[in-house]
Amino acid sequence: MTTETLLSIAPRDKAEILAQALPYIRKFHGKTMVIKYGGNAMTDPALQQDFAEDVVLLKLVGINPVVVHGGGPQIETALNRLGKKGQFIQGMRVTDAETMEVVEWVLAGEVQQDIVGLINQVGGKAVGLTGRDGGMIRARKLKMVDNKNPEVEHDVGQVGDIVSIDPSVVKALQDDAFIPVISPIGFGEHNESYNINADVVASKLAEVLKAEKLLLLTNTPGVLDKEGKLLTDLTARRIDELFADGTISGGMLPKIAGALDAAKAGVNAVHIIDGRVPHAMLLEILTEQAYGTMIRSH
Repeated sequence: MTTETLLSIAPRDKAEILAQALPYIRKFHGKTMVIKYGGNAMTDPALQQDFAEDVVLLKLVGINPVVVHGGGPQIETALNRLGKKGQFIQGMRVTDAETMEVVEWVLAGEVQQDIVGLINQVGGKAVGLTGRDGGMIRARKLKMVDNKNPEVEHDVGQVGDIVSIDPSVVKALQDDAFIPVISPIGFGEHNESYNINADVVASKLAEVLKAEKLLLLTNTPGVLDKEGKLLTDLTARRIDELFADGTISGGMLPKIAGALDAAKAGVNAVHIIDGRVPHAMLLEILTEQAYGTMIRSH
């Protein structure tokens, strides 16, 4: 929503909009929301600004946002600069030692600090973390079994599977006025680094923090049916049917699988939101209107 459109709204309508948000603000006050930040929302400057404003507003009305970010395109750009070609097996980036170094400095350096800066610029107090901070994300090497032949295992290098998450550092920060911004990097028992899928980290973190909501910002309107219509409200049972008949496939699979785990583990609602819509997050949380797909725990 541009400033011009805001100015053209009659004061009475503005008051009405604010009043409608009140029950939601009351309902979610003091609750934690984990937000996976990725896609266009992360690369378009106007949407970046909207995202930062939304996160700060949530914090100011007493909701605790925790941001987990990805960075696929930025990693790809950095690897190209070094003359390295990204290689993927079954949708996972093959991460040798050199690639892992690039992943760490792009995610924990560049991308994370950009997000922290954006949030701070609009009046928040963001703090950047990786899975190493406070011993948060313990990981081990991901064992990737071949889709077609379960006897074949692919070596994707330093790609991690989460062993456990200790959320105490996140809790300590959010109980204060801070907004944690987390890079999806874990560490192993020999202090080695692991690159972990950001959707997986966000889902698992939402579980251990007992978050009220998990919000996944994507480049799609949400989960679409076979006719391309948005499915706004799904239960776990309905999702299993959509998996079975192939409606959910491709890049949506890991997203939905993580979302489903979180919903089954007690996160009240998981929202898959179109990050290309300005202020989609606020609209999804503080209004009646659905701006994506909501997955309910039951």
